[in-house]
Amino acid sequence: MKCEEMLAMLNEYVDGTVDPALCAEFEKHMGGCSPCQVVVDNTRQTITLYKNGQQYDLPVAFRTKLHSALRERWEEKHSTK
Repeated sequence: MKCEEMLAMLNEYVDGTVDPALCAEFEKHMGGCSPCQVVVDNTRQTITLYKNGQQYDLPVAFRTKLHSALRERWEEKHSTK
């Protein structure tokens, strides 16, 4: 399994709705691919935080940078120029 194939089915894998035979391939791939393991772990953690309704305070510098980036993107998409 290639990274692209795994990432295309990531939601189904994390939700537990992927075919059991594919689960074995996911596990095998992640055993040798740290970047994919990080993506899966982060996705699971994000879902868990969301489901638990826990708030997480972002560091001020990160929050400021994130807001600026989001504002820039919004302005690019909604610009009337």
